[in-house]
Amino acid sequence: MTATSPSDRPVRHIDWSEGTWTNPPADVQVSSDGILHATAVEGSDAWRHTSYGFAHDTEHALVAPFAPGSSMEVEFGTPFSQQFDQAGIFVRASDERWVKAGIEFADGVPQIGAVVTDGRSDWSATRAPEWIDTRAVFRVSWADDALTIRARRTGTDWQLVRVLPFDAQAGVSAGPFLCAPTRSGLTVPFLDWRSSEQDSSLH
Repeated sequence: MTATSPSDRPVRHIDWSEGTWTNPPADVQVSSDGILHATAVEGSDAWRHTSYGFAHDTEHALVAPFAPGSSMEVEFGTPFSQQFDQAGIFVRASDERWVKAGIEFADGVPQIGAVVTDGRSDWSATRAPEWIDTRAVFRVSWADDALTIRARRTGTDWQLVRVLPFDAQAGVSAGPFLCAPTRSGLTVPFLDWRSSEQDSSLH
């Protein structure tokens, strides 16, 4: 099955069974229509040091090999209501080098955001109230020494989230993730996971 991406190239749909969890969720179910429903463990998170002083490596990320010259997308629902509920796409090079991008519920509003970590984490976020209870797609394209992150809601155009330096060459993996730092019971539906070639442009 093929579809079009920002690069207008064929897309491969990745089976959930191809991934490995960095940390197992509290529960995982795949429904008859192929949707993966993952329930986060209370207190799960990914962050290293900056501002807060702690390192959390308890995210639930379902990752598969991710190579230079390719892109990966994750499509998911956004049933968020509690502080720091989050889901999206996770790119992992090592325990101390990783990127997560997605929707995070913060201060009562969904935020389009990305955390880039190289020893220490940073966080960029933009208020996005219209992204609650919708279908979101986050896409990471790896070209040369950089990752380009884009996002869209179903039926809308792609928007640029972030461009960041990324010079890892081997052992990188990526895929859907979720975290629930402040509560139990967060279940996120992941609708699709797909890969294609790198995007043809940054914009």
